[in-house]
Amino acid sequence: MAIDTVLLAVGPMDTVRAEGLAETVLEIAEPLEADVVIGHAFTEDEYEDFREGLGFDERVENVDPTEVAKRRPPVGDLEEIFEEAGVEYEVRGALGEVSSKVVDMAIDVDADRMVLGGRRRSPAEKAVLGSVSQEIILQAPCPVTYFRDLDVME
Repeated sequence: MAIDTVLLAVGPMDTVRAEGLAETVLEIAEPLEADVVIGHAFTEDEYEDFREGLGFDERVENVDPTEVAKRRPPVGDLEEIFEEAGVEYEVRGALGEVSSKVVDMAIDVDADRMVLGGRRRSPAEKAVLGSVSQEIILQAPCPVTYFRDLDVME
């Protein structure tokens, strides 16, 4: 199975592990000359919380999720790393229920591999709060590499 497209699914908590995520993606994408899609999905509530800080006057109904994603951390840092490495990439944003939007994005870009960061949670926290990463892994249309930064306790 050839790997032509790698989806790197990120969220605001991934800012602290952006470099590690990028290195993981580059280990796959560079030798195979695969394209990278930096995907950032967010909920309507998240968008409303930061839209003014990003300079967007539009309400959530009128937003282009990709334009918002391009301005949300850690996307800028990742773009810089991929540019320096000479890897082709694009940014995609999605607005809605995060796990289903990331899975939809993987389908839309025909991802051959996905890289996803996550945080450490106890089984009780997962049971009560759910796990976006776990939902994505279970529903993904392609193999997923799960990156957990052991130095970051969240």
